Amino acid sequence: MVRNVADIGAEGVLLAGAGRAILLQIANPAVGHGVAEHSDFVARPFDRFRATITYVYAVRYGTEDQVAAVRRSVNKAHGPVRRKPGAGSHGYSAFDAQAQLWVVATLYDTAVTIYDKIYGPLDDEPAELMYQDYAKLGTALQLPAGLWPADRAAFWTYWYPRVQSLELDGVAVRVGRDLLYPPTGPLWLRMSMPLIRFITAGLLPDHLRRGYGLPWSERHSRLFDLTTRWSALMYPRLPRKVRHFAKDYCLGRLRTA
Repeated sequence: MVRNVADIGAEGVLLAGAGRAILLQIANPAVGHGVAEHSDFVARPFDRFRATITYVYAVRYGTEDQVAAVRRSVNKAHGPVRRKPGAGSHGYSAFDAQAQLWVVATLYDTAVTIYDKIYGPLDDEPAELMYQDYAKLGTALQLPAGLWPADRAAFWTYWYPRVQSLELDGVAVRVGRDLLYPPTGPLWLRMSMPLIRFITAGLLPDHLRRGYGLPWSERHSRLFDLTTRWSALMYPRLPRKVRHFAKDYCLGRLRTA
């Protein structure tokens, strides 16, 4: 088990849940429609992914200057992402607090899901510290601190009904398919997509897996369980600098000027 709770977010294995978090986010029309109309994620998947995780790492581990830099960058990108309801759109704004709450919630739940599979569940006290730490990802932007559920029990009361009530619309399915089957991008990324799709499918709730058209069977389930057990055996044995490489790389490249 990771001894220092503050190190949990630096564990590179959490990035295995990136596909799950993104598909959960765009399943919410308040997020998905904004992504569909304003994001260049599909055209530049690696660049956008690196920008997202750099924000996460900077908020949790960066200096004050690094936090200020990523806040400016994210707010600049979010500025045009707004539309009033109508003409087939639910309406959205990247500055909407409820939408930001949903995005941070997907990141937290995904981190817990991955961590539990690799290290096992945290005890109550470190689990609560980890939970409160994740609030920073939203409150560094426009999420009021009081909107983040007060504790983990309140979070699950918020989370489970919303996940179960998600119904994918055509926009979410189209964006999800473009992300899962990218038409462009570096060769190494496209070659890795079958594995990414498999891991993402294994981590998604059943109804969303079906909604996004990801194949799944008993054979897939057994292979996924074997993969997670093998990962739980091997990953914690990697050197810390390997496990934290993504965090160190992103913060090392972050310009604050």
